[in-house]
Amino acid sequence: MLKKERHDLIMRQINLHNRVLTSDLVQLLNVSEDTIRRDLQELCDRDQLIKVHGGALSTSYQSSFDDKNVYAREAKIAIAKKAISLIKDGMVILTGGGTTIIELVKQLPDHLQATFFTISPYVAIELAKYAKIEVILIGGLFSKNSQVTYGGHVINQLSEINADLCLLGTSAMHAQNGLTDTDWEINQLKKTMLNSCKNAAVLCISEKLNTTQRLKVASLEKINYLITELPATSHELDAYRTKGIKVL
Repeated sequence: MLKKERHDLIMRQINLHNRVLTSDLVQLLNVSEDTIRRDLQELCDRDQLIKVHGGALSTSYQSSFDDKNVYAREAKIAIAKKAISLIKDGMVILTGGGTTIIELVKQLPDHLQATFFTISPYVAIELAKYAKIEVILIGGLFSKNSQVTYGGHVINQLSEINADLCLLGTSAMHAQNGLTDTDWEINQLKKTMLNSCKNAAVLCISEKLNTTQRLKVASLEKINYLITELPATSHELDAYRTKGIKVL
């Protein structure tokens, strides 16, 4: 495989899943760990990704306020506009972090009266722009990679919430394997969030569908709504409808 082909594949994995592990890329590309490290360093030197210990992160994942770096931004805006239909006055809403959730917050109506709990400081800052929204940031350790709070203290606080709606982004979603990710701590957060709500909606660009990461977050039985940029009637979403999920 040519270097450009490797770089293109690495960037696709980064854009889809926000982060990649060196060990996963070694298996995927069937090259040495030294080769992957050099590839990641070259891409980092070109400001295409952020190199971290054991892998790399998307630049949009780190720079949520910089619209020009958000991958598939138009698709995420389309998803956000659909998700607004689930949010009503008086609701208690729990959110994760990530660029799709931030795009959703930017689309909220100015008159909305609701309470939002979030583990993302970036999301909290965007929510604070709305006069009638109460914002509660769940505090704890701060993940430099995922840009959210985490740890036992955060999980304890989340477990005491009974939200009307949980809004989550995802790294990967599969009709059989459910929601998956690569970060153990973030997985524990998402599991607790799904257990702390009456209804859960996953906001997911279609490129992440039918993909699977290493660690299980939840089966599809935990999900009430799937929101993508595709038309709700798209055949690509049939496998998720048959699981009892309402597709928007």
